[in-house]
Amino acid sequence: MTKDIVCSGIRPTGNLHLGNYFGALRNFVAMQDEYDCYFFIADYHSLTTHPTPGSIYDDARRILVQYLACGLDPERSTIYLQSDLPETVELYLFLNMNAYLGELERVTSFKDKVRQNPNNVNAGLLTYPTLMAADILIHKATKVPVGKDQEQHLEMTRTFAQRFNNMYHSECFPLPQAVGFGQQLVKIPALNGAGKMGKSEGEASTIFLTDEPDVIRKKIMKAKSDSGPTEPNQTKPEEIENLFTLLRVVSTADTVEHFDHLYNTCQIRYGDLKKQLAEDMEKFIAPFRERIKELEADDARLRRIMDLGRDKAHASASRTLSEVRRTIGYRN
Repeated sequence: MTKDIVCSGIRPTGNLHLGNYFGALRNFVAMQDEYDCYFFIADYHSLTTHPTPGSIYDDARRILVQYLACGLDPERSTIYLQSDLPETVELYLFLNMNAYLGELERVTSFKDKVRQNPNNVNAGLLTYPTLMAADILIHKATKVPVGKDQEQHLEMTRTFAQRFNNMYHSECFPLPQAVGFGQQLVKIPALNGAGKMGKSEGEASTIFLTDEPDVIRKKIMKAKSDSGPTEPNQTKPEEIENLFTLLRVVSTADTVEHFDHLYNTCQIRYGDLKKQLAEDMEKFIAPFRERIKELEADDARLRRIMDLGRDKAHASASRTLSEVRRTIGYRN
């Protein structure tokens, strides 16, 4: 039985953090045996923010290392750099020919970027959905893991695929469906008590997979808390519930139960809770950090993995592009 094809990517911007791991990467690892997976480092997409030439490869390499350290396996999945697949750019061109200005200007993320950076409204931002569609359709993906903020882009991918099929009276592209993780997703809160963990909340409120023990300890000890409960079994305020959420993902059930009991009986000391959380967080992060260091030091191995991913992705993409060119009327 043929496996569904899954495609997903990540922009190479900074180090991965605890929220990335529990938000998607842990689930990507689990998907590798169930689906035919293509995971790419979206270094073409990063051009919309005009990175310096020296940073593009280094950033992409860093994210690749951290993908691998989280458990993505180049033997079980196809892991590649977007820029290693020129077929994506050619398909991007073909899709742009059938994408309309009005529908691109209505994309929510484009309007947000225009408001945030009015002096950098470039064509890459406008046609971001068509490049994303090319990333997905180049492998004829049938499933795409998407967050809430990407649902509109996936719907546009389906629109572009259907439009191409209708225009050329073909069944060239499947219409990819969203695949969600349901209850498997864990939203990791920021240490400042506001929102979810991520770059937007600042480094001081984010635990990165590369953080050293003393850095982890300092961040957690500075995490927002309050003066403590005043009544037995009272509801935890958001900043305290955030600490308990972090405790649940890295500590044992007994540890969580112990501090929950102390809170409910008004005996809790947040300093003790934070020290335990810092210790358990370090135990959780340490294998990722050490694996990242090991991979970063082996440049030859990384290059072999990049080459393997490029070749596997090329084999898939070239079949699709050959069919697309033939369907449009170009010779191969």
